[in-house]
Amino acid sequence: MDHNLITIQEAAEKLGISLQTLRRWDTNGKLKAIRSGPYSHRYYKREDVEKVAAQYSKNLFHEAQSWVTTPKPIEPAPHVYCPNSGIFQARISNFETQPAKIPHLQTWCSLIIAVTGEIGNNSFDHNLGNWPDIPGIFFGYDLAKKHIVLADRGQGILKTLKRVRQELQTHTEALKVAFTEIISGRSPESRGNGLKFIRQIISTYDISLRFLSGNAQVNLRKRSEKLLIQQKSRSIHGCLAFITFS
Repeated sequence: MDHNLITIQEAAEKLGISLQTLRRWDTNGKLKAIRSGPYSHRYYKREDVEKVAAQYSKNLFHEAQSWVTTPKPIEPAPHVYCPNSGIFQARISNFETQPAKIPHLQTWCSLIIAVTGEIGNNSFDHNLGNWPDIPGIFFGYDLAKKHIVLADRGQGILKTLKRVRQELQTHTEALKVAFTEIISGRSPESRGNGLKFIRQIISTYDISLRFLSGNAQVNLRKRSEKLLIQQKSRSIHGCLAFITFS
């Protein structure tokens, strides 16, 4: 096979998308495949995939940010949209095999998956039956640049925590509680405990997190216990998380 061509599986892994999405892109012309062999298998030009990957990565965070700030949203593109927890779990299962292919991540890539899964699952657990407009989450990643983006248009941390901590008034207060305190919630959820678990992981490993909810932002830097919280001039709907690792 021409060394400038890669298989559909390799292309999907480079782009962080499913085989189904790649086949759809081939059909609609977004990324055309080359058919080869007796079974007409799909192959892709390496340079074409790299161009799409570069553009996709560049826009990933801004695409999610735009989705959670617009007052009139539409569903995200299918390759980054998980409308329900079942689809999210399926994509997490596909995703979790990929960081392990990066040699220096093999011993702790499970923690990257744990952080990603915790944030995504929180969105579904805390908004079940109460999505303000579009249900589900935005979930995209770029392993070449080592970052992951998750977002939802849910109720946000403040409204979620006020169910058990009615004295909370601001988004900054809510984020501080979520990342520092163990909270006993009503069955079946213990609200906020997952974010404290994430902070513990980040304090030990080379993972960083920027997490926004409402008009507040938390920055957690790799191998540090320091919690940086700031108020933003622009508010978002729900939550937005940007995970980086090295």
